[in-house]
Amino acid sequence: MRALILSTALILMPSLAAAASSEAPKRKSGLWEITVSSPQMPGGHTLRQCVDQNTDDMMRKAQGERMSCSKNDIHREGDKIVSDAVCQVEGTSVTTHTVFSGRFDSNYKADIKSTYNPPAHGMRETTSQIEGKWLGPCLAGQKPGDVIMPGMPPGMPGNMQDMQKGMKRPGGE
Repeated sequence: MRALILSTALILMPSLAAAASSEAPKRKSGLWEITVSSPQMPGGHTLRQCVDQNTDDMMRKAQGERMSCSKNDIHREGDKIVSDAVCQVEGTSVTTHTVFSGRFDSNYKADIKSTYNPPAHGMRETTSQIEGKWLGPCLAGQKPGDVIMPGMPPGMPGNMQDMQKGMKRPGGE
């Protein structure tokens, strides 16, 4: 499961850096279903995350602190938000172009194209898509930051705050 989290993070981190901008819309509080698909991750995967404004803000801030970005431009093009970023992630320069569409209070989509120099984990380029759908209030017993991932035992959600603390460890393991 840790390998899945790390490979997903490597693909998504630059687009999340763009989302850290104060211009990016915030998601509605509640339970979100997030589907990530990519040719590099056959079959993709879906997770559910309980969010509120505080945890969303905390995750955006943590993303910005973990990466060094020489470019992080974000602007609107009609009803879309377009981001171009160049960031250092795990010793690799990642150039990312992301187009966000939809409504962050009900559903959204992000189309992401990233190039890596030097290649990261054997990848020179990735394309991926993120789709988020608001499902309603968080489940009973969930707290903001809790995430339910495939393969995780029922009733035992992980917490994004705890996962981020683990990703900050030296060596990134």
